[in-house]
Amino acid sequence: MDPGRQLQRAQQGPGSPSPVSSSTRRRRSSRVPRGPAELGLLSSCPLRKRFTIDDFEIGRPLGKGKFGNVYLARLKKNRFIVALKVLFKSQIEKAGLEHQLRREVEIQAHLRHPNILRLYNYFYDSRRIYLILEFAPRGELYNLLQRSGPLDEQHTATIMEELADALTYCHNNKVIHRDIKPENLLLGLMGEVKIADFGWSVHAPSLRRQTMCGTLDYLPPEIVEGRTYDEKVDLWCVGVLCYELLVGRPPFESPSQSETQRRILKVDVTFPPSMPEGAQDLVSKLLRYQPSERLPLAQVLEHPWVKAHSRRVLPPGFQKAS
Repeated sequence: MDPGRQLQRAQQGPGSPSPVSSSTRRRRSSRVPRGPAELGLLSSCPLRKRFTIDDFEIGRPLGKGKFGNVYLARLKKNRFIVALKVLFKSQIEKAGLEHQLRREVEIQAHLRHPNILRLYNYFYDSRRIYLILEFAPRGELYNLLQRSGPLDEQHTATIMEELADALTYCHNNKVIHRDIKPENLLLGLMGEVKIADFGWSVHAPSLRRQTMCGTLDYLPPEIVEGRTYDEKVDLWCVGVLCYELLVGRPPFESPSQSETQRRILKVDVTFPPSMPEGAQDLVSKLLRYQPSERLPLAQVLEHPWVKAHSRRVLPPGFQKAS
């Protein structure tokens, strides 16, 4: 079967798989893949070789989104497993998101960190744009929360260390993610977190921006109020995420958007008795109205609760970004 028919058949396949990446909340809406070094043409320079859909065998759908779908795929030449994100040009253009997509590709293609999802390459035809992404076998962190409920201290602290190190790397490269949340965090083969979906991220040499973006539950006060902001927005998101991982819901979740915004601006956080004191201390130092008062990422990595409970294992050849 030719790849075009494979893709069409996959699109028409049974079932409704959980999205790999989603822009809404509360929905909120094979074999082990080999490492990038074995990818050959993709690994040395991510944008050098020109690919077509004929270079791939298309597998099962991994997720569906507003602008396209994600499929498990295999490169015919060396059987390397990837996730192929297929976006429809007409829908991207209709929504006016060409610039956002271009930004996502430009940023993610040049980031190299074990806790950031790799974008190996991209190509396009007359109707579609294809992003060749690293395959994260364990799927979304969001789905894990939905299936299993709140995480324990060890798992949460490990994610905090992985995320703090990955964001340190991003900030060192003048990249602000701006939309850290469970839907945008994937899980690798060993359960390690992978930051994905850089559609809202920005490469800002000055690291200062002034636009509304991201998911309401995770928005910091400076974005809600339309003020200029910098990379410290990601610190706020780390605090919100830590709370949600341990409690099972974000700290400012409310029946209405206006109430959520009010609670964000007042930093109205209530810690349940079940939340460990060390985690409460970490979250309270990240969820500060004034960005300058938020705990820096270097201190997140050295926080006593994180150091006591994290079981992060770095892959061979990698060192901490901090």
